[in-house]
Amino acid sequence: MTDAAPEIFDRQRRRVRRDRAAARIATHGFLVDHIADELLGRLDGVDRRFTRALLIGASPRLADALAAQGITTLTVDAGYALARAAGGIQADEDRLPIADGSMDLVLSAGVLDSVNDLPGALLLIRRLLRPDGLFLAGFAGAGSLPRLRAAMLAADLLGRGAAPRLHPQIDVRGAGDLLGRAGFTLQVADGEGLDVRYRDMDALLADLRFSGLGSVLAERGPALDRMQAAQAHAHFLAGADPDGRVTERFELVYCTAWSPDPSQPRPARRGSATASLAAALRPPA
Repeated sequence: MTDAAPEIFDRQRRRVRRDRAAARIATHGFLVDHIADELLGRLDGVDRRFTRALLIGASPRLADALAAQGITTLTVDAGYALARAAGGIQADEDRLPIADGSMDLVLSAGVLDSVNDLPGALLLIRRLLRPDGLFLAGFAGAGSLPRLRAAMLAADLLGRGAAPRLHPQIDVRGAGDLLGRAGFTLQVADGEGLDVRYRDMDALLADLRFSGLGSVLAERGPALDRMQAAQAHAHFLAGADPDGRVTERFELVYCTAWSPDPSQPRPARRGSATASLAAALRPPA
């Protein structure tokens, strides 16, 4: 774990906001549930048995599904209330108090996009997995919330210019690179676009706030004044569909990776090929 990693996100604010979301996440946490369902679908396609799983970020949907399969689970969440409700422990993802080699499965839905030291967190996850252990994760990635970003920029331009309001985001390629740097094998990162329709910007903000996905940037722009807030709402609605609703987009990034094990397939040694790709692709004479 790198001690010099910048503190982009305010750890205390993140804990407080996840605790605030705890009471209402059941009605606003559709995005986390969608990610959880996708992870469970991918897990169903894995032909092996797991016995002990770590859930990073509280998810009753994941916990219930794993329990039904006879898998013992432990939940870690940055929010105390969410961790307590899950019977787990409160901790940040880049400071996991979990013993090396103690889990054979790790799943995370909707939280890794706001971790200060994500490379360090992935390294810890890889270390706590047993050999040939599986890591599955999903989170909102680069390109998410274009309507909200445009609305915030329009509001800021009435003041002193653009201000930091939404999280920096990771794209699919960056996620794959991070998995490789952390020492995972057989790593795959892929994406999914999800469109959600809202009656207004307040409805979108409520979903973000009460699912624990609101901004927790350490350096934030000043609060919008009344005129700026009105501009943001108007700009958001300017892109409404004929029925008056606005389509917002989430670009979801999914990660699948394994902890190293000698039994895993390995790529062929460089230079060991016995046939030429150029020759195979050459048109017949």
